[in-house]
Amino acid sequence: MSKVEVDGGVLDSMHMLDAAFGLPEQVAAASDAARGLDGLPDREEIEQVVVLGMGGSAIAGDVIMASAGPYLPLPVLVFRSYHVPAFVDEGTLVFAISFSGDTEETIEAVTAAALQGARVVAVTRGGELGHLAESWGVPVVGVPDDIPQPRAGLGALAIPPLVVLEEIGLFPGATYWIDAAVEQLKTRRDQLARPDNVAEALARRIGRTMPMIHGGGGLGGVAAQRWKTDVNENAKCPAFWNAQSELCHNEVSGWGQHGDLTRQMFTLVNLRHDFEHPQVMHRFHLTAELLDEVVSSVEEVRAEGEGELAQLLDLILVGNVTSLHMAFNEGIDPGPIPAQEQIKDALLTAAGEDEGASE
Repeated sequence: MSKVEVDGGVLDSMHMLDAAFGLPEQVAAASDAARGLDGLPDREEIEQVVVLGMGGSAIAGDVIMASAGPYLPLPVLVFRSYHVPAFVDEGTLVFAISFSGDTEETIEAVTAAALQGARVVAVTRGGELGHLAESWGVPVVGVPDDIPQPRAGLGALAIPPLVVLEEIGLFPGATYWIDAAVEQLKTRRDQLARPDNVAEALARRIGRTMPMIHGGGGLGGVAAQRWKTDVNENAKCPAFWNAQSELCHNEVSGWGQHGDLTRQMFTLVNLRHDFEHPQVMHRFHLTAELLDEVVSSVEEVRAEGEGELAQLLDLILVGNVTSLHMAFNEGIDPGPIPAQEQIKDALLTAAGEDEGASE
């Protein structure tokens, strides 16, 4: 399905559209893979949960916060950094999430967390994180080898921590909500596979403008951030995100001038869901009225499904497929990410030069 051709050439070289449509099965498989792990701590031993990751792996922590955080009896924090705070100790459950297993920030942070006594669970394909987890004797949930890019592995990265939290006794009912998410993702996939579906149509309306994505509350904010990064990585296009009601306290003031310019550059996409605060609903309406004259158009995508996890993943799937169609419309292969690879290679070269200079 993902072999979109332009001038006789395959555009989707990494089959990113197929990977997007495989999200329901990926979520279900990840749920099964995370069950029955040995070495998990007891409920009474845990005082806080910390998630370590970067990029497509770190968003898994945001999914945990948005879908499980409101119901957990202890705090959940996500760190995208080389460091962990001093409060991380033997009462901390740390999820170290790295698609490749070689994310340098995550490796350094989880090593510090382990030295501080934290209880570590790793979610990874292998790499250095896999080696460390094996040497420490901590639980590991493997990531399948057939996922083409970290951003295509959201289910494999985000679902295992939810299952672990359930098995420890911190998030009873996780299985029910995961199953509900799988059902909604299958329904949405069927819709998105039809000709002229909502994602294709939205990608056409966005055109060559830059999408500015607004979400409501924690759930909507996570979805908006994910939309932004999918547009960046798949369509190779600038994009911006913010969340209600925070954006009403700052961003809205930035639209007081340059309307003749912004109308040509930006499309506002509002991501809506059933768990918004009543005042957030009202803020969406007011903001849309305010910005209607200074953006190309105001679009809306509404989540479906039972529960926060289902609606969050539903919005994310629509955003992923929309970003892929944005890429296809411009003749861009969504899979490769040369800018990121260039930076990674330059950092490795610099690290090697520094090491050589110190010898």
